[in-house]
Amino acid sequence: MIVAIHQPNYAPWLGYFHKIVKSDVFIFLDDVAFSKGSVINRVKILDNGQASWLTVPAKVKLGTPINQVMLGQTDWPVRHLSKLRNAYQTAPFFSECWSEIEALYISLDGLSMRDANEAIIRKLCVILGLNVEFLRSSEIPKSDDLASDDLLIELVSHVGPGLTYLSGAGGRKYQSEDKFRTAGIELEYAGFSPAAYPQSIEPFTPGLSILDAVFNVGWSGASKLIGTSDLSEQ
Repeated sequence: MIVAIHQPNYAPWLGYFHKIVKSDVFIFLDDVAFSKGSVINRVKILDNGQASWLTVPAKVKLGTPINQVMLGQTDWPVRHLSKLRNAYQTAPFFSECWSEIEALYISLDGLSMRDANEAIIRKLCVILGLNVEFLRSSEIPKSDDLASDDLLIELVSHVGPGLTYLSGAGGRKYQSEDKFRTAGIELEYAGFSPAAYPQSIEPFTPGLSILDAVFNVGWSGASKLIGTSDLSEQ
């Protein structure tokens, strides 16, 4: 069984969903500190031919856990729907996908940032046919003040013994493989490089929200993109 762990990012890129594809259990790391300037509350889309940030407004103090972040505006889902409509209304699969995306964003009204991000990811997984069990780190019993490796090991160990932890490629720089091995956990690294797909401009712009792919190649096309071969991870 393969376990992956990641912060609940906002409408994330294709590589995030590729990690879900590779996993049996996916743990939302929702009780670590929110990082300003990260992709927890923002993601890029193509707007009028330019990569543009789509940002969920957050009011947060340094060190605030992700699951306690307060929103700066309550009407952000409507604002984002408007921006998405303006940016992608001429995209090839807009008419096929818009009703489901619109309904999804309307359902986010009143949710916290963590809950809204999770709702988007979970719903997109349902539409894309991804079968995975989701857990939250905030709901898993664990020791206090754990270092990064020790936290990951405790979370994976909670799921069961003798499992595999699927890390991002960047984890090679700071994770102790010996620690995982001693804990009886196999460590694997996920890599992903998205295949270029048709966008509104050339050359291809990688790393955008999965919504960019959905509008340009449809649900089926996006599903194929997140199942591509492991290469290198963003």
